[in-house]
Amino acid sequence: MQDGRRHFLKGFAGAVGGWASLQDGLVNAKADPLPLAGNKRQTVRDKLWIWGHPPGSHNGRFGIPGTSRMTPAEGAFYLNVPNLVLAPFPDPKEPCNSLPEPALYDQYAISFRPLRQVVWSIVGAGGVIPNGLQLDRQLAQKFPNIVGLMLDDFFRKTMDGSEVGLFTPGEVSFIHNQPEVNGRKLELWITLQYTDLKYDLSAYLTRVDVVTYWAINAKNLEHLEDGFAQAEKAAPHARKLLGCYLWDFGGHSPMPMGLMQKQCSLGLEWLRSGRIEGMIFLASCDCDLGLETVEWTRNWIREVGGTEL
Repeated sequence: MQDGRRHFLKGFAGAVGGWASLQDGLVNAKADPLPLAGNKRQTVRDKLWIWGHPPGSHNGRFGIPGTSRMTPAEGAFYLNVPNLVLAPFPDPKEPCNSLPEPALYDQYAISFRPLRQVVWSIVGAGGVIPNGLQLDRQLAQKFPNIVGLMLDDFFRKTMDGSEVGLFTPGEVSFIHNQPEVNGRKLELWITLQYTDLKYDLSAYLTRVDVVTYWAINAKNLEHLEDGFAQAEKAAPHARKLLGCYLWDFGGHSPMPMGLMQKQCSLGLEWLRSGRIEGMIFLASCDCDLGLETVEWTRNWIREVGGTEL
């Protein structure tokens, strides 16, 4: 992990002026994200996201049945949402590496061109650091709908019973304070689990723009209102999105329908009141398995997606 962190930050000290030029041979493709609705008020659908993993990332894991072949872009299309988070996933053959391989990033980003907003993970699932910051910034230069960088599975337990980030607070500030890309600031996002709330993580949470709040164990959704209120206190200045699991990954079992409905009901209420800026459904690689929660959520989006906020 230390080698990955050093690789990630390698070569960045004092390298402020070099972001404008791409490496020779890169294709200068322009993105064409979905337009916003002019002066009209945004709808619920405008605020919905899908969490994208490479096809088959969850196959044979977490007790999930069946074999998925759905890509992240197909998952967004299937749920009919305009925004996506792309999170690399540990390679089952080489867990220290991640999929997709950086060499395939352009192909993934091209498939996301019709989407309105994309956030790209610089720390992927399982805390894997797949590539350097420079590569992600170059990708954002070529694809204008990439609006942010995600720190996924960022916190880890220490031997003394505390919890720390994979980067130091100073390194998080360094990432956050990078120069603009083509005149736009890439926002820094982070995942915050219900189980993280027992620790003082303010040194990190004060250095990010957006906090996405999750409860990986379905049983903790019984306390969703209280947990989210704690997240608001832990990161009062960051904007919030509610993460909604489609499967009980902590319990390796189906997400109870009552809790799936609770996530969506509260999420809609909080969207309307302005407590959150969006909802993220996890994950694309579970959407072609016939899960009851996926089909219910798809119908729910169909019913409420056009509602103005």
